[in-house]
Amino acid sequence: MKVEGSSYRRPGARLLLLADGRRIGSISGGCLEDDVITHAREVLANGTAKTITYDTTTENDLVWGVGLGCHGVVHVLIEKLPSPVWADALRENFRRRMATELAIVWRGPEGTPLGTHLANALPSLPAATEVFRQIVSPPVALVIFGAGDDAQPLVRFAKELGWQVTIVDPRPAFATPERFPSADTVIVARPEEAPARLALGADTLAVIMTHHYHHDLPLLRALLSRPLAYLGLLGPKKRAEKILSDLVADGFALTPEMRARLHAPVGLDLGADNPGEVALAILAEMQSVLAGRDARPLRDRLKPIHG
Repeated sequence: MKVEGSSYRRPGARLLLLADGRRIGSISGGCLEDDVITHAREVLANGTAKTITYDTTTENDLVWGVGLGCHGVVHVLIEKLPSPVWADALRENFRRRMATELAIVWRGPEGTPLGTHLANALPSLPAATEVFRQIVSPPVALVIFGAGDDAQPLVRFAKELGWQVTIVDPRPAFATPERFPSADTVIVARPEEAPARLALGADTLAVIMTHHYHHDLPLLRALLSRPLAYLGLLGPKKRAEKILSDLVADGFALTPEMRARLHAPVGLDLGADNPGEVALAILAEMQSVLAGRDARPLRDRLKPIHG
């Protein structure tokens, strides 16, 4: 999908339509999908890719019977995916937590083959061909230290976002696939050994919610010095300061940068009380950090929503 102006989804959004009618992903808030699926069935039948354009720039746009009002032009490439090479490369790069550059040929002179390619394998194309280039990053990696009941909604919500979720806890009775059926990985490991067993990179989000001081202490010792994308600690601010003070007293070199990176107490101030609300507050803060936003209400934002 390519966008000019405003739209619900941004350039690069995708919708996969399976042969049995199931959908994965989206290209809008639901206003374009039905029409796109009508065209997609035609593409599935004849195998020829095509681009559909939706213009919602007019003030009184009622073309689709819902008044989109997005004031943008959306170009949607529809192609059949038998077993594309780029999808195999994308899967392997996801496994290795590497980004993939794609080149999507979405418009060109008559006879131009439309479709998606690996950027480094883009074939020779006629002049005036329009190509949308996209860097596709692997799913956000979230590691949750602590398998208590309050971790369950956090896992569910994170999976709804498409994130890759790992649960770590030293208690075999708590860290089980049965308690966390949607988690990608469930690991039983002591706090002292857990970080070393994980691939914690600069794109990893981590939250400590063990509810045990003697578990939080070694986890923070190991995680504070790592360049994580996000590190949060559940519990009151006073408790977090006590743990940091004890780490320093034990010889840990706590820098101002480490302290600034630690989100403690974890989460945004949403007035959260129950586990589901707390999970929402935590994920909201993580999303704001990933996007480089300050989590202010959108009505107070002076710049466009999509930067």
